[in-house]
Amino acid sequence: MVEVGGRVFVSHAGADRAWAEWVAWQLQDAGYEVELDCWDWGAGDNFVLKMNEALGSGRMLALFSEAYFDPERFTTQEWTAVVAAKEKLIPLRLDAASAPQVLRPLIAPSLEGLEVDEARRVLLEAVAGPRRPDGEPAFPGGGGRLRGMGGSGPRLPGSLPRVWNLPGRNAGFTGREGLLVHLRQALTSGSRVAVEALRGRGGVGKTQLAIEYGHRFAGEYELAWWIRSEEPALIPDQLAALAVKTGAAQADTEPGEALEALGEELRTRGRWLLVFDNAEDPAALAPYLPGGSGHVLITSRNPHWQDAAIAVEVDGFARTESLSLLQARVPELAGHDADRLAQELEDLPLALVQCAALLRDGLTLPQYLRLLRENISKVLDKGCPYSYPVSLAAQIRLSTEHLADTQPTALALLQACALLAPEPFPLHTCTQPVTDPPLALAALLNDPLEASDARGALAQQGLARVQDGAVQLHRLTQAVVRDQLTPAERGSAARAAEALLTAAYPGRASDPTTWPAWPDLVPHLLEVDPADLTTEDGRNAACDACWYLMDRGNASIALPRLEHIFRTWTRQLGPDHEHTLWAANYLARAYGDMRNHTQGRALAEDTLERRRRVLGEDDPHTLTSASNLASWLAESGEVEAARVLAEDTLERQRRIRGEDHPGTLITASILANRLAESGEAEAARALTEDTLERLRRVLGEDNPRTLHTALDLADRLAESGEVEASRVLTEDTLERLRRVLGEDHPHALHTALDLADRLAESGETEAARALTEDTLERRRRVLGEDHPHTLITASNLARWLAESGEAEASRVLTEDTLERLRRVLGEDHPHTLHTASILAIDLAQSGEVEAARVLTEDTLERRRRVLGEDDPHTLHSAQILIWLRGEA
Repeated sequence: MVEVGGRVFVSHAGADRAWAEWVAWQLQDAGYEVELDCWDWGAGDNFVLKMNEALGSGRMLALFSEAYFDPERFTTQEWTAVVAAKEKLIPLRLDAASAPQVLRPLIAPSLEGLEVDEARRVLLEAVAGPRRPDGEPAFPGGGGRLRGMGGSGPRLPGSLPRVWNLPGRNAGFTGREGLLVHLRQALTSGSRVAVEALRGRGGVGKTQLAIEYGHRFAGEYELAWWIRSEEPALIPDQLAALAVKTGAAQADTEPGEALEALGEELRTRGRWLLVFDNAEDPAALAPYLPGGSGHVLITSRNPHWQDAAIAVEVDGFARTESLSLLQARVPELAGHDADRLAQELEDLPLALVQCAALLRDGLTLPQYLRLLRENISKVLDKGCPYSYPVSLAAQIRLSTEHLADTQPTALALLQACALLAPEPFPLHTCTQPVTDPPLALAALLNDPLEASDARGALAQQGLARVQDGAVQLHRLTQAVVRDQLTPAERGSAARAAEALLTAAYPGRASDPTTWPAWPDLVPHLLEVDPADLTTEDGRNAACDACWYLMDRGNASIALPRLEHIFRTWTRQLGPDHEHTLWAANYLARAYGDMRNHTQGRALAEDTLERRRRVLGEDDPHTLTSASNLASWLAESGEVEAARVLAEDTLERQRRIRGEDHPGTLITASILANRLAESGEAEAARALTEDTLERLRRVLGEDNPRTLHTALDLADRLAESGEVEASRVLTEDTLERLRRVLGEDHPHALHTALDLADRLAESGETEAARALTEDTLERRRRVLGEDHPHTLITASNLARWLAESGEAEASRVLTEDTLERLRRVLGEDHPHTLHTASILAIDLAQSGEVEAARVLTEDTLERRRRVLGEDDPHTLHSAQILIWLRGEA
């Protein structure tokens, strides 16, 4: 038996906090010393230590419920600790949840369904234990200690106060336990009037959360009043009705006097709750927020409540909550199907409820998903439950209609963003001039204050998130807005979207000064329909976004986008249009980066032929195409043809653009490489040195184009036997590339691999191996296991392992790399054949001479066919085969 005045620790689940407070108050009133976490533990306390102290200093009263036995809760640790220590556990049931096996033998009185007096009796008897009176029972008229001090005490959880007008409880309410506990803690944390604003977009469940809070904690209040606040002019009458209900005013009292009387009444009362539902204007609501020690809840789509309330962000469900809702309402729905629906509907409560209603009414899952794709606005207009005033689609439609009447600039911004990506759009970067922008956006693009007003209007209507000058539409909101556009509105939105993109376009992606701005813009340039881009600036920006991606090793993302752009503009503008040929130029590079040389070269040849015919031989665009084709010819092994074309192109570039034009210098670098491939080492070195000097002067020492040419010169120096000079230049180039582009940039990683070769040539094999290992790890992480550059690096590392005497490790890595290269590049690719040669040597050193001979014979035959009889690599394979035959 626990003596009256003894210490009791109340153990409960967060969802049962209302019960815990009621129980603790009754025990304290009865003379017990009570410890309750939400009363006695403050910010900064160590939760685990406080729990251990509480368990060690008295008895534990456990409030059994379904939530209490959730294995993820701390309550599990509490009751298991008490059971393990064989201490007395005082159990009370709040619902019919089944206890774990170890607790089932315990007698657990139930409070479920009892009236308040009976519940108090059961509680106190459970804590005191059975006893016989040893004297005459005391007269029961004096009341408890807290009642004697004037406290009224909380009512039994679930019982409603006399003054009450909250909407009916949603029987299907799901989840949100964390938010409910947070709300209760926030509202009870101080003595001043507590004002919490539940903010979030339409359909997220703010109103339902407020209703559930009111019902969940109804026993804690003597007064709870709901005020519809979407129209501020209607608030006074609703508060006047409350004044009459409390007796603070008469039915015929003037509204102003009634409000004043209500204010005085609330200031002298405690334990009251006011809910202002769907309030959108903090300034309009401020005069009606009362003083006193009660609680105020506000629900709003407007995020700007910082001057009037503590904002609580209400977002979509956790995925487990979404699945629980869907499967409770549609029991036959499989888990993976529910998960797919939750993902499609962004875990938005109202959308999920509407979806469940349609599925329950006979719509099949495939039908629903198809309709969601084809007519999302119509689908999200159906299945709205009576507890929601309007459907999700209707909410969005009403909000856009409001913007049309009050903020047409914000509406234009909304409709433009509906055609872009669901990522934040950097509106604050729209600083570039736009020729003839749509009238609705002209002020926004030219006036930062107008832009701020438009962002604010979208946020206030719950249509967008606004942060750090960026605007973000949720994907569902985007889809519904886009679906509700008329053809004329769709055309206006497309022009506005292009205006935003061109105003935010930072400049050529090859210019390092523009790089910080590109990540925020790229998603939108990938999303916009190429057919909607009608200006030179817009089309140039769309292509440049792909160039930015390719420069960072993301050609796999850029390629399908460029194919779509090229097809669209070919159909829309014709194959000879300048902008179509732009797209062709970018697409050819993407094919090259993805090792599709056949399509890349064919497109480069076609582009050059069209530009020569349409623009002429000496047009700068024609010369760019000619320079590109020279690279393609060299890649295909046509070194002499590549050299001839590069020489002719360079001569034309110098005559038309001048010797120091960046385009001219790029062509000069290409020609220098062709000269080196033709065996003209001195001419190649001289041209590379001259080109590098000019690039440093024209573009600067740290420009990527300059650094690329510096790396070419390092190769020339190494070929000339100047190993130390080559190493020094490569080290300097790598340091600059890492500083300018970052350590994981493809160009930096390529240079790191070159430096490993230079280090090896200088005898620093350990440093070469370490750098190769680091480069391989980075390429695997950045490019993936099967990217050709990753596999080339793996092949190089295998070589260092072999030279370090780690034959088995070298062989394992080489076999894996060869298998991947054959699959990715093909059996006849030079890199594949190079790795096959390395594996043959590893096999020979492992004693498997016959296997090495067979592999070398195959490699030699392929090299003769692909590279020719006299290629150095072919001759190297022949030498290996001669050696292996001798070994055999």
